[in-house]
This record gives sequence, structure tokens and C-alpha cells, in this order.
Amino acid sequence: MSESRSSDRIGPAAVWAIAVGGMVGGGIFSTLGVVISSAGQWAGVSFVLGGLVALATGHSLSALTVDSDEAGGIYSFLRDLGRKRIAAASAWVLLAGYVLTCAVYAYTFGAYIAHAVGGPGWIAPAMASAAIVSMAAINLRGAGQATGVEIAIVAVKLAILAALAAFGLSKFDASALTIPSQPGLVGIVVGAASVFMAYEGFELLAYDYDEMRDRKRTITRMMALSIVSAAAIYVLVALAVPMLTGTQAVMQDGEVALSNAGQAALGTAGLIAVTIAAALSTASAINATIFSSARLAEEVAKDGALPGWLDNRNGHGAPQWAVLSLSALALGLAIVGGLGGLVSGASLVFLLVFGTVNALAFAEKVGRRWVSLPGAIGAFSAMAVLVLHFAGVA
Repeated sequence: MSESRSSDRIGPAAVWAIAVGGMVGGGIFSTLGVVISSAGQWAGVSFVLGGLVALATGHSLSALTVDSDEAGGIYSFLRDLGRKRIAAASAWVLLAGYVLTCAVYAYTFGAYIAHAVGGPGWIAPAMASAAIVSMAAINLRGAGQATGVEIAIVAVKLAILAALAAFGLSKFDASALTIPSQPGLVGIVVGAASVFMAYEGFELLAYDYDEMRDRKRTITRMMALSIVSAAAIYVLVALAVPMLTGTQAVMQDGEVALSNAGQAALGTAGLIAVTIAAALSTASAINATIFSSARLAEEVAKDGALPGWLDNRNGHGAPQWAVLSLSALALGLAIVGGLGGLVSGASLVFLLVFGTVNALAFAEKVGRRWVSLPGAIGAFSAMAVLVLHFAGVA
């Protein structure tokens, strides 16, 4: 895009909204019950720990992007450094993470809709399937990214979450956060590691770098601000929701915890408002995830690290086979996978990817190394704890 059309570029407010929308797009709706089950009354601390790792990663990612001064992500960085095998492996891992994340969002979409309308058990998987199919269709039409729509959705869901948090915090009682068996430090770390996918989304800004006004300054500032904003939202909601329904209820009905909180706060109106926010958030997150992951798959296929048929665009300019393949995988996982397993699996993948981003920034002496090194250590340590937790050791 030429400088003469700089007015068409994305400004700081839109960049912030895209990143926050990518993170909050399904994060808090999907993960609250999972983190409280692991961390109990310290769920807010788990979100803070995850946010610190995400903040370090955001710094490393923006520094790498500014240093190369081109749009891209970890795959592009590694490829341009000549580390083609590691780059290809990172692409495979990242695509797996996007598929898992898309499945989580679809599962959550179906759960919230089914909870609101009631009816037989098949409604939830049917709605999850409908969400992925419809968002895939939008992407196949070449209309997967609509910045104005994303900003409007972010505004709606943040307003609803802010109202819910304010109502819950007005009734704050620390004793309501307790559970019969309080976790120790390991539980807090497991909670942070298990829900790290809630911070997935800020890395999408690296793909939009060329579209930003004053791009070097904008990506550096908005990357950090968006992560801090998402972390603040998560902590406030994690403290507020148990005030409305009780911590035990959040653990038992985690997949629709916010719906129950909205209903407890404002009755049917609250239930409807939170369901709308969840549906808009998860649908837009599915849309954005399919859009970005399909184009990543197309780029990797062009370089020969994925099957060549993924590098095929339809008449609308969309990478059709990449869209269809990734959507089909996500649909299958959304139907057969449980929420806890999907969330933890996606978190494990993104901890690996984000730890690698920090390690790369540190190794290449890009950005502040005293930020990147703790970020790498934190991400890889959390990943190790999560693996041990899966194995029944932690």
C-alpha cells in the first residue's frame, strides 16, 4: 500500500481492538472453569502469570517484526534466517494450535447457544458444527477479514463483560472464592499453563504489520497494551463471576459459567446478553483463526513444507483447500473433544510456540534480552509443568 493512501491503513485503536478481540474472542468464555478447577481462589494469579509470559512474548514478537520490517510470524523469521527445517516444524505446530483453538471456540459457541435455548443434547455439537461451516463459507468467499465488524464486536463484548464484572465485584466476598481443597503453587502454575490459549491472538498483529499506520511504533505500543488489557479483563471476570454463582458452580458448569453469572445478575436479560457476547466473540474468533491459519498454510505450502495442493486459490482469492482442511479438522475435534482437553492441548502448543519466539529474540539479540529470556523460561517451564500434569505427576 502506498504512502499516498496511508489514510486507509489501520490506526492504533483498530490495532488494539484486533489484538484484544483475538485474545478475548473466546478466551474467557472458554477457560474460566478450567483455570478455577486448577487454581481455585488463585485463578486471578494464574491469569496474571500467563499474562506476564504473553507480555514478554509480545515484546519479543514486535521486536522481531520491527527488526525485519515485514509482516510475518515465527515461521517467516526462522525461514529468513535459513533455519528451514525448524521453520517448517514451527508451522506444523502453529497450525495444530490454531486447529485446537478453533475447536475450542466452536465447542464454546455450541455450549452457550444450547444452554440458552435448551433442548436435546445434539444441539450443542450441531451449533458448533454450524459455526465452523458458516465461518469457513465466509472465508471461501474471500471475506474472512472485516476490520470494522471486528471492532464493533469487540466493543459489544467488552461492554457486556465490563457490566458483568462490575455487578459481580459490587458483591465481592473473598470467602466465596474458596473451594474445599485449596491448590498450592503447582495448582496456580497448572492453571496458568492450562489456559494459556486465552492469550493466543496477539500474534495476529504480526500478520497485519504492513497494514498499520506508523507501523513500527504502533505494533510495539499496541501489542503490549492489548495484552495488558486482556489480562485485566480476565482477572476482573475471574474475581467477579464466582460472586454471582459460587466457585463450585463455576467449576461444575465451566463451559457456560458466564451465562450462569449473567442469569444470576439480571435474569433472562443477563442470560441473553452474555449468550450474544459469547456467540459473537467465538464466531468472530473462528473466522479470524481460519483466515490467518489458512494463509499460513498456503505460505508454507508455497515453500514446499506442506502439500502443494494447499497452495490453491479459488475464484474469490481464498486458499480453498487450506480453509476446508483446517476447518474439517477443527470441526471433528469440536464434536469429539472435551473442553478441558482442547483448552490444555491448545495451551501446550502455544506455550511451545511463544517460548520459541522469546528464545529466538534472545538468540538474535533483538529487543530487550532481559525481557525475552524470562519469557522463554516462563513459557517452557509452564509447558513442562503442564506435561507433568497430563502425566499425573504434577
